Amino acid sequence: MRVLRCGRRAALVELDDLDAVGRLHAALRAHPLPGVDELVPAARTLLIHYDPAVTDHTRLAAALAALPAAEAARTERAGVLVPVRYDGEDLDEVAHRTGLTPAEVVDRHTAATYRVAFCGFAPGFAYLTGLDPVLRLPRRTSPRTRVPAGSLAVAGEFTGIYPRESPGGWHLLGSTDFPLWNPSADPPTRLTPGTTVRFLPLEAPQR
Repeated sequence: MRVLRCGRRAALVELDDLDAVGRLHAALRAHPLPGVDELVPAARTLLIHYDPAVTDHTRLAAALAALPAAEAARTERAGVLVPVRYDGEDLDEVAHRTGLTPAEVVDRHTAATYRVAFCGFAPGFAYLTGLDPVLRLPRRTSPRTRVPAGSLAVAGEFTGIYPRESPGGWHLLGSTDFPLWNPSADPPTRLTPGTTVRFLPLEAPQR
């Protein structure tokens, strides 16, 4: 773990992998450090905002190094169930490339329990880990210029839902009307880091 300065009010913690980020993020949520007012996880880093009137980089780095290993165990927030229509443009292609039928792709995708690792790309876009290894495919070689809002997609080790229409290179499995972003709400999204997610098919897939 490396703790780097990031201006006067933040530190950037570099970690070995996504799982290490999740453990540290969970530990700091469960045991907040004095002066820390915001945590922003990413794939290999955790950005920690703090109040310089309460703490500083040296004290924060020392507190992070002193976190007991037992307190770094990952905890999960209450789960969210997302209803999905598995009608995506790439469902048949994903089935072909994985050696499965479309129904088997849906079965594997809905069998998993996912966890929000971090958010990014667009407001409300959550990167969900827990994807069945058989369904892990690289991004499309030719990204689409338009992906409809609510599209459920996979790429690499992640599953995600596009919160609004945008370009995108992930494989589209389905669609949902689940509300992903409401700037008037607190928090503006239910898919915050640490939240567990399950997908519920709205219709039985064709066998």
